[in-house]
Amino acid sequence: MKYRALGLTGIQVSPFALGTMMFGALGNPDHDDSIRIIHRALDAGINFVDTADVYSNGESEQIVGKALKGRRDDVVLTSKFHYPMGEGPNRSGNSRRWIMIAVEDSLRRLQTDHLDLYLAHRPDPAVDIEETLSALSDLVHSGKVRAIGTSTFPAADLVQAQWTAERHGLERFRVEQPPYSIVNRSIERELLPVAQRYGMGTMVWSPLAQGLLTGRFRKGREAVATGRHGTQFPEQKLDVVEKLIPLADEAGLSLSHLATAFTIAHPGVTSAIIGPRTMEHLEDTLRGLEIVLDDDLLDRIDQIAPPGTDAGPNLVSYTPPAIAESGQRRRPAAERSAA
Repeated sequence: MKYRALGLTGIQVSPFALGTMMFGALGNPDHDDSIRIIHRALDAGINFVDTADVYSNGESEQIVGKALKGRRDDVVLTSKFHYPMGEGPNRSGNSRRWIMIAVEDSLRRLQTDHLDLYLAHRPDPAVDIEETLSALSDLVHSGKVRAIGTSTFPAADLVQAQWTAERHGLERFRVEQPPYSIVNRSIERELLPVAQRYGMGTMVWSPLAQGLLTGRFRKGREAVATGRHGTQFPEQKLDVVEKLIPLADEAGLSLSHLATAFTIAHPGVTSAIIGPRTMEHLEDTLRGLEIVLDDDLLDRIDQIAPPGTDAGPNLVSYTPPAIAESGQRRRPAAERSAA
């Protein structure tokens, strides 16, 4: 296993990170089987483990905590906060109040006294970024968190956060966790260059595009209707898959191995998060660990899925309020009619 520098943190991580969203009620409810999968990944040299409080409502963190007993010091452990954890208006978001509660809950479930990385799972437009950075800085200074970061933040938000940290003497975001795959390449345009400019590591998620790049979903077949979360796959993405399959066959690779190898070929990408639900899924991914795509193959992928573009809407990315809320895109009706 060749390890990579996680930005400028000084931490060395494997090019694949073990995502644990599928461990627990959301995916694999068998704790013992999930623990065996985690141990197999660690034995294979993967030292990067990613979870979040919201995964199966804390169950994923509990499974990870049990799996890491006796092995915690060998693992770079990441968790995240933001999404609702229970009833009440203050049990979610990126406020200091919630961060301080959420981190203690995560540490307890994970049975550890610190997190190597603690990430804001999504932006929170209702909270001043200085508020979030101030709370996270206190966690770093207390030793409960080693480094802080973000997941699925727009490039502009990352720049604002870097400037805010510098202006107020706060800890900087050191890691970003964006979605990235052959069919969702828009982060190459701005986000990855921004991360590189500020020395941030990146751990990309959904390298198989919600299962689309496994080859199980094909154009014209009934099974194409929905992905893992009931998402309708756009025709443009299905068109890309139909062109990638013969390319992968010609290279002697499975489509999934081609897809995961593609994501870690970008110099701005530190690690790709894999999210197995079964041991079979993990073993298949591990067989692709050493695959390196040559320039000719990468050029041919570029011709099918142009750099910096998404093949259809990226339905799993963050949609800012300025796009999601029509009221922020239109002047009030009375003002429009007056004009």
